[in-house]
Amino acid sequence: MSDDAKKIKSILREFVSKNELSDGIDSARVKESWHKLMGENINVYTKNVTLQQDVLVVKLSSSVLRQELSYGKDKIIKMINESLGKDKVRDIRFI
Repeated sequence: MSDDAKKIKSILREFVSKNELSDGIDSARVKESWHKLMGENINVYTKNVTLQQDVLVVKLSSSVLRQELSYGKDKIIKMINESLGKDKVRDIRFI
């Protein structure tokens, strides 16, 4: 990475930190990861995805799917955190 790229990265990191934008950016990235990782079959039933602190709240229109996904919570958390490159999601609530 060139010195200019390092300087730009540092400036952007400082800007995000100073303006408290990291939570919003993380929330958008988590939502994007959910849709990418879960695929079309699950996305059809996904009504809303939000990140509240470190809890991913997923509103689903299918109670059967809600139950099925609850069995794989740990795996879903791991996949999303790997996609983000950091441990941002600690729990998932399906509603």
